[in-house]
Amino acid sequence: MGDPRRQRKKYKTPRHPWRAEILQEELKLLGEYGLRNKRELWRYKTMLSKIRGMARSMLGMRAEDREKLEGKLLKKLSKLGIIPEGATLDDVLDLSVKDLLERRLQTLIFRLGLAKTINQARQLVSHGHIAIGERIVSVPGYLVTREEESKLGYSPSSPFSKPG
Repeated sequence: MGDPRRQRKKYKTPRHPWRAEILQEELKLLGEYGLRNKRELWRYKTMLSKIRGMARSMLGMRAEDREKLEGKLLKKLSKLGIIPEGATLDDVLDLSVKDLLERRLQTLIFRLGLAKTINQARQLVSHGHIAIGERIVSVPGYLVTREEESKLGYSPSSPFSKPG
C-alpha cells in the first residue's frame, strides 16, 4: 500500500481536457460503465497506457530479452481476462480502455444479470451484497480474473441470495 502520508495519484489527466470530442467520449464511457467520476476513467486509461508502453518497449528489445518479459505480460493479461489465451504483443497494442472497463466487478455483475442497471450493480457491490466465492468484495472497480468470474454471486448474508 505504501506510506499513508505519501499518497500518489494513480492516474494522469488528459493533456487537453476541454476539447469537445474528449469530453463527449469520457461522458459516454462514464454513463455506459457507471463510473462515479472521471478520475476512475483516467485511472484505467493510465493503466492501459502503461501496459501498451511495456508492449512497445518489448518490441524494440532483442529476441532473447523479449521472450521472458513478453511471456510474463501476456500471462498476466490473459489471467485477468483482458486478452485471450495465445495472444501476441500486437493484440496488447490493440487494447482499448473498454477492454479494461469490461473486467470491472461492477460491469460483470450487470452483464451476469445480478443487477438491473449498471448503477444498481455499483450499489450492490459497495453495500456488500456481492461475493467472489466466500469473500465479500465491496470495491466496484475490482478487476475480476478469469478464475474468479465463475465464483461471482450474491453474498450468503445478503437478502438477495435468499429466493422468494
